[in-house]
Amino acid sequence: MILESLSIKLTSLSSKGGCGCKIGPGELSQILRSIPEGVRDPNLLVGTETNDDAGVYKLSDDLALVQTVDFFTPIVDDPYSFGQVAAANALSDVYAMGGKPLTVLNIVAFPIKTLDKAILGEILRGAADKVREAGAALVGGHSIDDQEPKFGLAVTGTIHPDRVRTNAGAKPGDKIIVTKPIGVGILTTSIKKDQLSPEEVSRVTRVMTTLNKTAAETMEPYHVHACTDITGFGLIGHTLEMAKGSGVEIRLYQDRVPVLPRVRELAEAGFVPGGTKNNFNHVKDSVTFDASIDQIGQYILCDAVTSGGLLIAVEGSQADELVAKLKANGVEASLIGEVFAAQSQEGRITVSVSEG
Repeated sequence: MILESLSIKLTSLSSKGGCGCKIGPGELSQILRSIPEGVRDPNLLVGTETNDDAGVYKLSDDLALVQTVDFFTPIVDDPYSFGQVAAANALSDVYAMGGKPLTVLNIVAFPIKTLDKAILGEILRGAADKVREAGAALVGGHSIDDQEPKFGLAVTGTIHPDRVRTNAGAKPGDKIIVTKPIGVGILTTSIKKDQLSPEEVSRVTRVMTTLNKTAAETMEPYHVHACTDITGFGLIGHTLEMAKGSGVEIRLYQDRVPVLPRVRELAEAGFVPGGTKNNFNHVKDSVTFDASIDQIGQYILCDAVTSGGLLIAVEGSQADELVAKLKANGVEASLIGEVFAAQSQEGRITVSVSEG
């Protein structure tokens, strides 16, 4: 539902304080290196070492907590849809770890004196509906009066300590699967410039508001060695984290990567977000692109995503079956690459045009 009577273009409000993108991976790495190491706790099963988006803390032999937080400025103009996107994005980190969302807290920054309160009401309603779909409980939140609207969630989930999935377990012979198409960053940048039709806005919004719940539940019985969700660092950035964390090399096939309609056209027209270019600059020394893949094609593979799909490294013999099962369950899954033994412990990415 669009609050047409309010005549507010939410995405234009983010220009006051920046794009609302994540801090780039290069800058973030430099900052984090300056932070002293915290208390060593044997119950902290997943911390900052593997660049996973969620932490995991063991409470008992059969119970651990998954904790994460995410928020950002509006990337769509419909307040209800923005709330749904933000909620799905934050919940995704728990699904990527193999966990089940349990409770959520709203994080709100809103110019309460200058924007209609009904807009915030719609944002919160959209998030609440998505949280309800996930089966989690909304337990509260925190709000501040800010000139620029921002919204997100802090999420706590549960998982068995022996069933945690990180981005650091991929093995040679694994196949790589993604569960949503990419190109979201280029399309949401285009929304701010009024370049998309209502139907195209609905399509990209549908991708972002789709929970990774079904994908996570579908992959549960398979031999998944590593998993993460594709968000701000883009497909290549998150694949590189998986390669480095696992000590492997990963080869992706460009022609197999699902891309949303018009992404190439809009990227060529100049609607490539700064976060996507930052991602490319961060990964370019660790990625070998086929000579036929031009700069635009490389940018698309590095595109900064909001509420993207899961990136799954599954035992090679089970990959086709898992893709078929995901598709049967309504997930837009594609087999896009494979894992090899690394030439170095740092890991690398190779992007080919086709397997042949």
